[in-house]
Amino acid sequence: MKTFLTILLLITHLFAYETDSWIHNYDAGVKLAKKEHKNIYLFIGADKCKFCKIFKEKTLSQKKVMDKLHKDYVLIYLSRDRHKIPDKFEKFGAPRHYFLDENGKIVFATFGVVEPAGFFTILDEAELSKED
Repeated sequence: MKTFLTILLLITHLFAYETDSWIHNYDAGVKLAKKEHKNIYLFIGADKCKFCKIFKEKTLSQKKVMDKLHKDYVLIYLSRDRHKIPDKFEKFGAPRHYFLDENGKIVFATFGVVEPAGFFTILDEAELSKED
């Protein structure tokens, strides 16, 4: 039991950086983005989605990824199992990645598990799509 609790504590610590900064309410996230004049990264997943878990472990656990996201985006995570997801977003085929302007307009969207290097490419694509 002691070993289990130690492992649980280590896992919780590993994801503390990632989970403390996510908003779980779409409207609240858009309101904050407008206030801070930031774009929005909306990650839609599911509680028992193995691909969402892999994405979190491989990519969102990386400090350089989270530093970049924090710098440029308001972060919203919505689980299709627990949160209200606006109709304009696809709920299935998780993980889903939406990049929105500060008003909630979709600028770029994709889905799937992405390694950190590939995620930076997606961030570049989202940035280029804003300019169109």
